[in-house]
Amino acid sequence: MEIHAKQVRLDAKNRADRARMLISCPDGPGIVAAVSHFLHQHGANIVQSDQYTMDPAGGMFFMRIEFDLPQLEASLPKLEDDFAEVATRFNMEWTLSAVSRKKKLAIFVSKEDHCLVELLWQWQAGDLDADIALVVSNHLDMKDYVESFGIPYHHIPVTADTKKEAEQRQLDIIGDDIDVIILARYMQIISPMFIEHYRNRIINIHHSFLPAFVGGKPYAQAYNRGVKIIGATAHYVTEELDGGPIIEQDVQRVSHGDDVTELKRIGRTIERVVLARAVKWHVEDRILVHENKTVVF
Repeated sequence: MEIHAKQVRLDAKNRADRARMLISCPDGPGIVAAVSHFLHQHGANIVQSDQYTMDPAGGMFFMRIEFDLPQLEASLPKLEDDFAEVATRFNMEWTLSAVSRKKKLAIFVSKEDHCLVELLWQWQAGDLDADIALVVSNHLDMKDYVESFGIPYHHIPVTADTKKEAEQRQLDIIGDDIDVIILARYMQIISPMFIEHYRNRIINIHHSFLPAFVGGKPYAQAYNRGVKIIGATAHYVTEELDGGPIIEQDVQRVSHGDDVTELKRIGRTIERVVLARAVKWHVEDRILVHENKTVVF
């Protein structure tokens, strides 16, 4: 079940008073009532609420709530402390975040620029409600373009012999201040050590509607097989290569008349749109991960 509400840009006052809560827990009676009652007791007004139950008998329950609370910044610490009792009662995993605190992104890129450019365009237009803190690349191709936006660009070459050291440099540059890493066609495999630092916070775009053609030259493989649709998949990165929880996918029909060059052109369009959607949903706290799946509200 996926519900994607129409987004309305908030003015400064509403942003300052608005917060989001994500909840996952074993399903059972009274969860919605307890959360709603708690927020009412603390003077909050719920403006949006979405929920999903995997299986009413013994399954998992997922919930996303947006609410307004006057003087939110001052009230947030007490709200978090007080909600701990509710969370313990229902064995919840939960997060609470202020909308005014924009998530900080680090974008990794190699030579292909289409996904990076789409994210920069959306960020510049105000459609991506986040801060792009830096771009990391193993090539220099995009340096001038990225820096024209006033965004720091870090060139860290990677070879088979230097991969461990390169990843440590990347972690040092990112620090503890980055909320999510986007692999915008970054053509390097991420190590388990790196993944562990950012569990369910690394988003990758894959050039296929997974599972699909593996290995090199995927569009040539697709062409040789005479496929009739091509697509792209955005997913969280896990230790299983291209096997992490899927956030978003899309496809487009193609025909026998489309050669490899045309398939690549169509594929690039799908990739950048799918990745941008996934990043947008992540920064808007719309995604809950359970095992190897996602619930996207």
